[in-house]
Amino acid sequence: MSWKKLNCQPHDLQLLATLSGGQSFRWTHNTETDEWTGIFSKTIWKLKQGDNCLLYQVLGSLLNFPENNGSNNKKTNFKKLLENYLRLDYDLKELYKDWSNKDELFKSAGQQFYGVRMLRQEPVENLFSFICSQNNHISRISSMVEKLCTNYGEEICKHENTVHYSFPDIEKLECPKVETQLRNLGFGYRAKFIQKSASQIVEWGGAKWFDGLQNMKYKDAKCELMKLHGIGPKVADCICLMSLNHLEALPVDTHVYQIAAQNYLPHLRGKKNVTEKMYTEIGDHFRTLYGDMAGWAHTILFCSDLKKFQLGDNSQVNECSKPKRKRKK
Repeated sequence: MSWKKLNCQPHDLQLLATLSGGQSFRWTHNTETDEWTGIFSKTIWKLKQGDNCLLYQVLGSLLNFPENNGSNNKKTNFKKLLENYLRLDYDLKELYKDWSNKDELFKSAGQQFYGVRMLRQEPVENLFSFICSQNNHISRISSMVEKLCTNYGEEICKHENTVHYSFPDIEKLECPKVETQLRNLGFGYRAKFIQKSASQIVEWGGAKWFDGLQNMKYKDAKCELMKLHGIGPKVADCICLMSLNHLEALPVDTHVYQIAAQNYLPHLRGKKNVTEKMYTEIGDHFRTLYGDMAGWAHTILFCSDLKKFQLGDNSQVNECSKPKRKRKK
């Protein structure tokens, strides 16, 4: 299968931090070939960085079937689908320049973690993936997401002796028996959150409910998400940021708290837990600092704080030293 080209300079897209930095959990990296294989939009993709472009292959897709696109003559524009997913409509150099002018720490982090894109994900997959993320680590989250796909999704195709599945529709997860099934698959308390949330969303209009959230103001959309069973402020912010186009949303976890306390809000140092008041203060600080795309800017700082990117075993994220943090006084 031949590679197709997408106009994107290497410095405008760093695949490593973008695809494995905790946004999505369905991408795997072949270190020998430096190729990425992942699934979104019921399509299997393979990506790799060319000298002056992004190379991609479509390994299989359900979108070309007439029952999925409504017409025998209609063909999916996979190039546009990928451009949309990677938000290539944003000039990342200009964004980095703006954020660097506002913040010295970002300026340092941005030199190392260049080209980090905020993926434009599908809300259904994004929401249930981040329910799985609660009190969890990336490898186990990825395993849970794949179990959802294998047990409730549609088969896309078989590639390299592996059968790949799409992320399930909400209706496949709302049945009461799903909770027991997921508990048996090792989801623990998250099983109830998934089934109950799916049931609520179906009751409120299914996938179309998410359209309304995108058209709301950020804080209103967040409040609506938090009405779902098991969705707290951080998960709601992840969904707002990564799939509802509310780029000012800023999920605050331990990493973000530590960055904020050590570098921006010293009065928060030494706290054992992030209270609701602290959560809001940290988010508002970064929104004031970076503007209406603060969530994207904070993602670069988040990547710079991840231990997996501090090991020095990949040239993409080892071009310069890790940004220095202020020491506690």
